[in-house]
Amino acid sequence: MSFDDWILALHLLSAFAYVAGVIVFWVLIVAVRRTDTPDETIRMQPVVRVGTIGTGIGAAGTIVFGIWLAFSFGGYDIWDGWIIAAIVLWAVAGGVGGRTGKEYQKGMDKAKELEAAGKTGSNADLLALNRTQNGLVLHAVASAALLLILIDMIWKPGA
Repeated sequence: MSFDDWILALHLLSAFAYVAGVIVFWVLIVAVRRTDTPDETIRMQPVVRVGTIGTGIGAAGTIVFGIWLAFSFGGYDIWDGWIIAAIVLWAVAGGVGGRTGKEYQKGMDKAKELEAAGKTGSNADLLALNRTQNGLVLHAVASAALLLILIDMIWKPGA
């Protein structure tokens, strides 16, 4: 195997980690929509960490190894339209994904506040924060951008 083959393998593994992290967040979004107590909300925090690590490593790996491949792999250039589209979509997915996290963090912050105050029962405000429509839409947009990247990488339009 050549060095470029190893970089391609790491690029693909990073893409799997990125997609897996986004899927973990979809599972959390579905689970938290029915959660109205501080304890249940806070209990999801370890899974949030796993998703955050997966998307972080995946996003960093895909861009670093992808740009490396664009410069070193024969037949491709960084200014190819499909590569530029992937970089733009990567930036969109990351930016919107970050905003998604901030929307759902409001529910986690409220849960910790309620727990610190000794309020452990159902809370309508917490439920409303956990059911954030903005967060749902933002995550859908980030997921769509990631799906478009995958389509772009598989079919390489214009290559």
